[in-house]
Parts: sequence; structure tokens; C-alpha cells
Amino acid sequence: MSTNPPNLRPDLAPKAIFDPNRREGQPTVGMVSLGCPKALVDSERILTRLRAEGYQISADYSGADAVIVNTCGFLDSAKAESLEAIGEALTENGKVIVTGCLGAEPEYITGVHPKVLAVTGPQQYEQVLDAVHIAVPPAPDPFVDLLPAAGVKLTPRHYSYLKISEGCNHACKFCIIPDMRGKLASRPARAVLREAEKLVESGVKELLVISQDTSAYGTDWKDRDEKAPILSLARELGQFGAWVRMHYVYPYPHVREMIPMMAEGLILPYLDIPFQHGHPDVLRRMARPAASAKVLEEVAAWRADCPDITLRSTFIVGYPGETEAEFDYMLDWLDEAQLDRVGCFKYENVAGARSNALPDHVPEDVKQDRWDRFMAKAQAISEAKLAAKVGSVQQVIVDDIDEDGVATCRTKADAPEIDGNLFIDEGTAGLSVGDMVMVEVDEAGEYDLWGCISK
Repeated sequence: MSTNPPNLRPDLAPKAIFDPNRREGQPTVGMVSLGCPKALVDSERILTRLRAEGYQISADYSGADAVIVNTCGFLDSAKAESLEAIGEALTENGKVIVTGCLGAEPEYITGVHPKVLAVTGPQQYEQVLDAVHIAVPPAPDPFVDLLPAAGVKLTPRHYSYLKISEGCNHACKFCIIPDMRGKLASRPARAVLREAEKLVESGVKELLVISQDTSAYGTDWKDRDEKAPILSLARELGQFGAWVRMHYVYPYPHVREMIPMMAEGLILPYLDIPFQHGHPDVLRRMARPAASAKVLEEVAAWRADCPDITLRSTFIVGYPGETEAEFDYMLDWLDEAQLDRVGCFKYENVAGARSNALPDHVPEDVKQDRWDRFMAKAQAISEAKLAAKVGSVQQVIVDDIDEDGVATCRTKADAPEIDGNLFIDEGTAGLSVGDMVMVEVDEAGEYDLWGCISK
């Protein structure tokens, strides 16, 4: 659903994960991580295992004995980007191991790049390690190869993605994720909480909860004691004192029980919900829940219980069969929903998706026109909502401070990489990345805010 973190290439990766003091004979591996935060977590797990085995993580292609490319295969455009990244790694390094979602189609990859050393699918950590062992045999030294308690993280030190499950039980016609990643498989709550505790102890101040379907967490357990285990997990995560941000939440009825936790301050008043469309007929053609009017009632109920809640979502325009009337209906739906943060994709055929066979595909120029109109509507809503925050005082987390002293921050309403920012351009001398401070908002734009540290 999201192209969240930027591509992580060996030469662009956060330097904090590299140890400049490579010991003699230590094998090195580089990583290129593409796609969504779920793929980023997979990359972190692979690198953590490699570090535990004595491998160094290389900061550039030339310094690596081999390179792992973790691919995305959700859209044709993502597949093309993955193939390009594999080609770059082959050119710059030569020894390339491919994993991730596109790895579920090994012939597709080897047909373009026959010189890759190995291809494995998503979540196949052991197979990736086996391939690395063959290409670059391990040479561990337990006296000097120390692993951070929280493992290897590819995000800044102050926030981390927390994956709570794999796979998905939905059968949306435009999506092949269940084919690549399988059915819902939830991690044990004790394992999730143990990981969260270690992250917070290591300095993480924001936990971004991710999965394919966060609100379905635990519903695959046959012997569960509660109907919706995500509720108790959310409450437990809220005890660690970090910001807890919920992503990829389907609007099941039990989500309403999560809203009081937001009002209490246990978890952030933020929901990332993939609505995809507003018209019931289009939603039915997508094989998604089509009660869009009931969803509006839920949105109103959430806001009644937690007026500060921020709602973000993504939509698809130009889905096969989408009429002008259905698109206009979605614009009206968006007007009524008044979502805070909105992204939009133009529909693309994906190899293996059932939507490819639907009739009445929308011409590309019509898709572009609808995308432009949709984003104009979403931008106007965003601009009005942010303007209403001028004069308010917001708690922010500092993500970056540039050489001119301008601090790039996020409020509770902003997830990293996909939402807006709050900028502080003066009085930042005492700030550090990861700090949390109170800021008075004095200016608003279409997607971003500006302010000064509150006295």
C-alpha cells in the first residue's frame, strides 16, 4: 500500500549501522531494500542474523563481498524498479542474491538477470542465509562481533517498525500479496512485546505497528481467548511509554474499542486505513467490503470519542469499470469523510491479479485526469485542516536537523516518510535528533506546518 521508506542502497544507508573498524578477514554484505516498511523489517531481520554470524554490513557496493537485493513486486512499476536495482547491483558488485516479494517469481528475475547467485521469496530468511553462506562463507569471532540488543535497524534510532503478523486473508481482486506472502500468520503476543520492550530500552521513542491487516491480528489463532487480540496488544504496547502508531487497520467493528485508548493517550490518535474507494459498486468489483455509508458512520463515531484523531488512507482511481459517476461519488465521499492524510494510486494491472480480467478498463488519460482531480480535493482538505492548527501547541519528535539549524519534525498526526512535517527554523541550537518538544504552530501550508519551540 505504501512506498514508505526510501530505497536503502549500501551507499545511502544510515551510517549508524556500519562499524568502520572492520577486522581483518571479516566478510561483508551490502543490502538494497525496496518497497514498504514490511519489507524493511525483513531486511533488518536478515542483517541482524548476518551480524550475529560475524558479517560486516558494507556501506558501498565496492566494499561488499556480496549484495542482497530485497525486492518489491506489488505493481508492475515496482517490479521494474526491482529489476533495475538488481541490474545496478550486478554492475557495481557482481555477486547478487535476490529475495523479497518479486522473488516469488524466480523465472521472471533470472530471465532478465541470469547471473544472480540465488533467488528466494519473501520471509525466506533461512534460504537467504544459506545463499550468503555459499557466496561468502562466514568467519565469526565471538570476542569482537557484538550485536546490538535491538538487532540491526535500518531506520533512525528514535523510531522503528514493529511487524506483528505476516500475510493476509483478504482476496482483493487487484492484489497478489496473499499469493506472495500467504495467509494471515500472527506473531505470538509475547514475542511482539519482547521486541517492543528491547526497542524502547535501546532508545526507540516511536513504534510503528505494521502488517498486511493489523486489526485482524491474532484472529488466526484457533485457541484464542478473545475475539480481537489486537486490542489487548495495543493496550500492552501503550505501557512502554513510546508513541505507538497503528498502520494498515481495516475498519472492523472492534476498531471502535481501540479509540478510547487513543483518547487516554495510550496509543497515538492515528489510524492508517486502506479505504481504496468510496463507491459501493467499485468496492464490490474490488471484492472489498462495500458498506461505505457505514464507514462514514464509524468515522463520525471515532471522532466523537477522540476529537484529535488523525485519519490517513489510500485510494485507487481508474479501477476497471469505474464510471465518471462512481468517481464523482468518491469525491463527495471524501468531502464528507474529511480525511486528514490521503494518498492515491492510478490503477495498474498486476500479473496474476484477478482484476486484470475485468471488463471496461479505464484509459490512461482518464486515470491521470481523475488522479489530478482527486489529489486537488485531498490537498484542499489537508490545507484547511492544517490551517486550523495555527496557534495550537503540538508535541513533536525531531527527525533531522540540517546544517542551517532547521529542524524537521513530526507531530502525532504524521508518520515518517508518508505524511507531512513540522519545521522549526530558529532556536534549535539545543535540539538533537530524537528529542520530543512542544511547538507552537505559527504557519501552515498544504501538507506541512512551521512553528517555534513553545516557551
